[in-house]
Amino acid sequence: MFDLKWSGIVRSGLLLGLVGIFELACRSGWISPTTLIPPSEIAAALIRGLISGRFNEALVSTLTNVGAAVLISVLFGFAAGVTIHAIPRLRRAVEPFAASSYAIPGFIFYVPLLGVFGVNDAPLISVGCILAIPSMILATFNGLDRIPDVLMRVSKTYRLDVARRVFLVMLPCAAPYLFSGARLCLAYAFIGVIASEFILSDRGIGYSIAFAYHDFDVRTMYALMLLLIVLVTGANMTLQFWEDRLMLRRRKS
Repeated sequence: MFDLKWSGIVRSGLLLGLVGIFELACRSGWISPTTLIPPSEIAAALIRGLISGRFNEALVSTLTNVGAAVLISVLFGFAAGVTIHAIPRLRRAVEPFAASSYAIPGFIFYVPLLGVFGVNDAPLISVGCILAIPSMILATFNGLDRIPDVLMRVSKTYRLDVARRVFLVMLPCAAPYLFSGARLCLAYAFIGVIASEFILSDRGIGYSIAFAYHDFDVRTMYALMLLLIVLVTGANMTLQFWEDRLMLRRRKS
């Protein structure tokens, strides 16, 4: 516990030090204000934009699409992982493709998806799912591999059906690893949605950042980038907290 607390203090100190260096470099003129503005001004621009409601539409659009992509990826990835894990030959065939999918930039499918779904939010959500689902499948494999054999034998002894075996035995035991998969789904969903918004979308935070960049509005651009960092970091830390608690509980049981 002490080590975790100390590592958190060190990380916070490094982050504050880095922010201080950028603040000094910007204030002293080492970095041109057309390239980067001081972090304090970025934070002030973000607060003004949130209070005025200027970022609300883009924020709601992006979070809605990311939330849908994460939900679909977690549910489909878990269901697919459980099904494939139960068939060893199928797993041996699928696992290499899932593991190598990280090398494929999934947002390249955005244009073909436009032809399939039309100009709406479905292509954005689909790109997020394409990037996120493999990580959830692999996390499910990892979690199911660590379920003690004795628990599976007991579930068969009590003649539990598939649904009760999944929800009463497999899901609780694999929960910490599934949280790891959910964290990866969140990260990849954000990457897929934001990258797709940069390309062709007419709304969302990614589109707003690209528009501000082309309009030379550096304050808005960096404010929105900071907003993304805060959102992703906060969500990731929340999932990390519950993952650590579940892992600790699993070790004690």
